[in-house]
Parts: sequence; structure tokens; C-alpha cells
Amino acid sequence: MNFALLPIFLALGAVVGFMAGLLGIGGGFTMVPVLVEVFSSQAFAPEHIVPMAIGTSAGTIVFTAFSSARAHHARGAVDWNVVKGMSPGIVVGSLVGPQIASALPPAIMAGVFGGFIWWGAWRMLRNRPPVAARQLPGRLGLATVGAGIGVIAGMVGTGGAFLAVPFMARCNVKLHTAVATSAAIGIPVAIASTIGFMLAGWGKPNLPAYAVGYVYLPALLGIVITSTLLAPVGARVAHALPVAKLRYVFATMLFCLGAYMLWKATHLTPAA
Repeated sequence: MNFALLPIFLALGAVVGFMAGLLGIGGGFTMVPVLVEVFSSQAFAPEHIVPMAIGTSAGTIVFTAFSSARAHHARGAVDWNVVKGMSPGIVVGSLVGPQIASALPPAIMAGVFGGFIWWGAWRMLRNRPPVAARQLPGRLGLATVGAGIGVIAGMVGTGGAFLAVPFMARCNVKLHTAVATSAAIGIPVAIASTIGFMLAGWGKPNLPAYAVGYVYLPALLGIVITSTLLAPVGARVAHALPVAKLRYVFATMLFCLGAYMLWKATHLTPAA
């Protein structure tokens, strides 16, 4: 293991955890571009850089989603009927998503991820709650929606809240309940997509040491340690800082990270 990288992973986890506590956002959009740059600097095989960054991000979300869901459950805010209804589709979709992501050329996957970051930044700037226009579907409908969320979230290494919250809010679920329920939904998304990326990279040539498929364990360990410590700090600070203004700052950072991923898409080519 290259221990020189550990401070970078610890620092990244601290930033991701603090921002998650401060603004209530997941860290995948922030984490993946940084991991792409770190893995590139270590001369990892180009075809493995993007899927390994996304797979490692998914692995860290297993821990953060569990912690967040437990806190929301303690307040009785999670609608477990929705979680149960969506979970079968979510698990299937989150297993399929990594296979799609790992099969795409690195340049295309980097471009797709950059586009999702820009979409997330635009939604943050827009900051408009969805308009309730329908009711939640039945179990088959929930499972189908869950499959779609799982595929997309599995491809980009997030917990799926950026899709699940608007869906539930449009279905007359109170926003607080939608946020809490999406945190619980993030658990099966993250577990299944992590397994999916492990399977997608299993046995691939030229993987670095300490990689289990497309999950890089040193990064996973460092990020998890500090993100779980700093998330409660961010939550406490949120009560003392102008969070609305901080959203604009963070959205600007996301636009920059998205631009980096789109630029990276023009420079990532598999080794001959």
C-alpha cells in the first residue's frame, strides 16, 4: 500500500463527511473526480480509473447511508413500506448499473459522470421543491422505479437520493419523509452497487494492489474513517452558518468538478 496517499483519502473523507452533514448531500459527486485525479497520478491502468473511482465511492456510501438512515429512523421519519417496495428493483438495478458503467469506454463514462455532476449542481442552484402531482404507485410500480434508480445510481456511485427524493415528493410524500426514506434506500443501493463493481472488476488484469474488483480498499478505509467523524460536525455547524449561501458555493465547486470530468473524458484512453 502507498501510505503517502492515506492523508489524501483522509482529507477527502473529512470534506465529504462535513459537507454531507452541513448541506445534507451525498459525497459521490465530490468524491469521484478527486479519486480519478489521485488514481491517474498513480498511473493506474486508464481503463480502470473511472470505474474504480465510482466503485470505491459506492463502497463508502454503505457506511454513510447506514449512519444517516439510523438517525432518521430514530426520529420515526423513514417510510419503511416505500423502502420495502422499492428494494427488490433497487438491488437488481444497482447490480446491473456497475456492469454497464464498467463496459463503457473510460472517456464516455467520464463524460456521463461529468454531465450528472452538472445536473446536480443546476438542481442545487434551482433549489425548488418538486410539485406533488400523483400518489405513490403499488408494489410493482415501486419496484420498477427502484430498478431505474438503482441502475443510474449504480452507474455513478451514489446513494440515489438525487432521484428518489424528487420522485417521492412528486408522489405526495412529505419532503422530510422523502429525504429520510431516501437515506434508507441508499443502503441497498450502495451495498448492491459495491458488490456489482467488485464483480465487474473481478479478475481484470492490471488492477492495483489492495483492489477488490473495482473497489480500492486504502481509499475506502481512509474516506470512511474521517467522513463518519466529520458528518456530525457539519450537521452542528449547519445551525450557525448561512447554508443557503453555502449551496451556491458548493454548486460552483460542482460545476468545476463536472468540467474536470468532461475534460478528463478527452484524455482517458485505454493503454494499448
